[in-house]
Amino acid sequence: MNREEKLLELISQFKKLGIDKQIDYDKFYLYSLITHSTAIEGSTITEIENQLLFDEGISAKGRTITEQLMNLDLKSAYEQSIIYAKNHEDITIDMLKKLSSIVMKNTGTSFSTALGDFSSANGDLRLLNVTAGIGGRSYLNYSKVPIRLEELCKSINLRRKELSKFSIFEAYRLSFYAHFQLVTIHPWADGNGRMSRLLMNQLQFEFNIIPSNINKDSKAEYIETLIATRERGDIDLFYNFMFDEHIKNLEQMIHNFQTSLEDDNVYYIDKVKEGDGLNDGLNDGLKLSERSKSIISIIKDKPSITVGEIAKALNLSKPTTERELALLKSQNIIQRQGSKKTGYWEINK
Repeated sequence: MNREEKLLELISQFKKLGIDKQIDYDKFYLYSLITHSTAIEGSTITEIENQLLFDEGISAKGRTITEQLMNLDLKSAYEQSIIYAKNHEDITIDMLKKLSSIVMKNTGTSFSTALGDFSSANGDLRLLNVTAGIGGRSYLNYSKVPIRLEELCKSINLRRKELSKFSIFEAYRLSFYAHFQLVTIHPWADGNGRMSRLLMNQLQFEFNIIPSNINKDSKAEYIETLIATRERGDIDLFYNFMFDEHIKNLEQMIHNFQTSLEDDNVYYIDKVKEGDGLNDGLNDGLKLSERSKSIISIIKDKPSITVGEIAKALNLSKPTTERELALLKSQNIIQRQGSKKTGYWEINK
């Protein structure tokens, strides 16, 4: 089975399982994209810590202010990027500079050169030459950046329009192409890696395909592949790495989802011989776990309670609480009426 066949098979399985239909899936997956992207740049903040930072404003102990600002800024940039994607806006230099200014808002640096001053915090294109680390290969001469960036935008927009006859595989190839070309041009003094992954994900959001996440554990291979692709002039090296990384992550998500369902389903298989209060009258006497009984009790006391409040009351993670609620709903024990924020729970008798 080749990469395209494997990828399409996994996407089909992903959709059939309804992984993307879980409560707050989009939000938590976005948090994962942000966490791993900043981790590649040196951030040590975890996904759980980012969840608390983004949702509750709780900063992680032992993490620097710079790390936290890096993650908060990238979150803001993704939110703007998603708006561009939903509106199917053309990729332009002004758009990229705007996104870069958000990415680097609180961690950017000002520079003074013979050609003038510029700031990465403003999204300004660099007016100096840069290299890939000490003794590394030089990136494109700064004087050529504007024209190369303009050419890239035109190329991306042309290929976006050619994808009217939609191909999932070609949509991914375009997003990986944009990623590699942007990081190779290296338009800014800082933030190029985050911007390249952001642009890749923006195109994926636009085409409504599962966004690619480069796991922080793959950092070394990712950087080595970027270098090898540049040195050999063979972009297939980067395409192959990105497809393999995406396939690996999809396999892991599917495995984790199936495992969690198997673990949770244990609570609902055994029939009870005698009622025990909370089980009485519920779904033909299917045995409930203590956790599920607690959830039902909480819902009885406060039908308007939110998923987050249930998770906090029981000291559970939100994904675990969502799985418990999903299983209770699938057994027709509870149902939700109305929206997440203003709705209420009903217990079926």
